[in-house]
Amino acid sequence: MSEFYNKAKDGMAKSIDSLKRDLGSISTGRATPSLLDTIRVDYYGSLMPLTQVANISVPEATTLSVQVWSKDMVSAVEKAISNSNLGFNPRVDGQLIRINIPKLSEERRRELCKLVKKYGEDKKVSIRNVRRDIIDSVKDAEISEDDTKRAKDDIQKCTDEYIKLIDEMTKVKEVDIMKV
Repeated sequence: MSEFYNKAKDGMAKSIDSLKRDLGSISTGRATPSLLDTIRVDYYGSLMPLTQVANISVPEATTLSVQVWSKDMVSAVEKAISNSNLGFNPRVDGQLIRINIPKLSEERRRELCKLVKKYGEDKKVSIRNVRRDIIDSVKDAEISEDDTKRAKDDIQKCTDEYIKLIDEMTKVKEVDIMKV
């Protein structure tokens, strides 16, 4: 029975990891390197994560510093940051790109909270899909009715735990965003 539970737990944990990445990419008005995690740079015809062509650091609370490894990549990195829809205006200084994190307006904070809720709901859907798939495999397995019921109950408990965790994570992020 634990094979079904472990499978469900693994699938649901992946959704939580994905949510952590998504929430980390949302600006709260403070500089963190994870804000740039979603940016892809055109590197000789293929899209590469920014972290594979530059070092990202935080010299000040509201400033990100991107040290591009190759001179010929600076303009591509600047363009990728500008086109990322994150609201950043990069400034180039040789191979160093500085990004000031703008203060968030009340309207922008509300938009970000909606985005957080959307990310949370998307992950809840993926967790429910994992539950459905595992329960289908339990039904297809040749096990007794008692074992089937026990497995379904365990999977539902696991699902409830992960849904609760998502609610907590999104609530914490919303509070963090709304702080002035």
